[in-house]
Amino acid sequence: MKAIVIEKAGGPEVLEIKDIPTPRPGPGQVLVRVKAAGLNHSEAVTRQGFSPSVKFPRVLGIECVGVVEEAPGSDLRKGQAVAAVMGGMGRAFDGGYAEFACVPATQVLPIATKLDWDTLAALPETFLTAHRILRDGLDVKTAASLVVRGGTSSVGMALIALAKEWHLPVIATTRNPSKAAALRENGADHAVIDSGKIQEEVHRLFPGGAWNCVDLVGCNTLHDSLRCVRPKGYCFMAGHLRGQWEMEKIEPIPFIPYSVRFTTINTHGVSRAADGAALQSIVGRVESGALRPCLHKTFRFDQIQEAHRYMDESRAAGKIVLVIE
Repeated sequence: MKAIVIEKAGGPEVLEIKDIPTPRPGPGQVLVRVKAAGLNHSEAVTRQGFSPSVKFPRVLGIECVGVVEEAPGSDLRKGQAVAAVMGGMGRAFDGGYAEFACVPATQVLPIATKLDWDTLAALPETFLTAHRILRDGLDVKTAASLVVRGGTSSVGMALIALAKEWHLPVIATTRNPSKAAALRENGADHAVIDSGKIQEEVHRLFPGGAWNCVDLVGCNTLHDSLRCVRPKGYCFMAGHLRGQWEMEKIEPIPFIPYSVRFTTINTHGVSRAADGAALQSIVGRVESGALRPCLHKTFRFDQIQEAHRYMDESRAAGKIVLVIE
């Protein structure tokens, strides 16, 4: 089969199309014929060598959509449409940047859909992450305000779309003024240009502060994000878009404002059992037009270097998808 293999850390040029053996599924595994794969910032981080647990060579890709090729001992049938999501994909074992992906059956979510593969590939990791943030990590009672910091990222755009289904007032941020319109078109009530300090603007738009702030940018902006939140509100850290993974010399008591609740996300638990119904619901709402898929741009398999360069340059406002066929 053809796969996009990375042999060493580096820029987009280290992503090379090679012929490698097609994997054979064992018990508890599913071989997926990949149709398309969503691109994720974490894959660029791995490509750059900043994921210490990942050993090269590796086929990246923490998600994909396609059809079942083989599923020994499973209730899945050949030709059935599925999404394969996380659980070590593209990190502990080869992922979705290939014609076939062999993944644990627990990570394969069957889908009934009429969506094209491009649109379907924009949904699994992005919308399941956003869904988990809203379901498990925030206060989403009626009219509970939300700040999405890093709003033009794929998860950010999905968060905005889902939050508007729940009728939440939303501030979304971007560093790039040319992307502000995309935030408003996606449903954000306010688009704020993020200079690194947005606390004053948030308090102006939401007097007393926001009930919720999701920080997808990371350690660089967390201190300011915590101060965007009102007492007894939630600050949720869910990304590292700026590439800073650690903070030094943090004294928690002055760092976290009094009574602000700070939490984060772990997507390793995404599985068919826990998330299959949620993904099917999301797919159905996209089919009906009730939910925007937030697909920004597609690239062909042989354009993988161009796709990663596009991602590195933060040019997208939403999801980038790699079309395998």
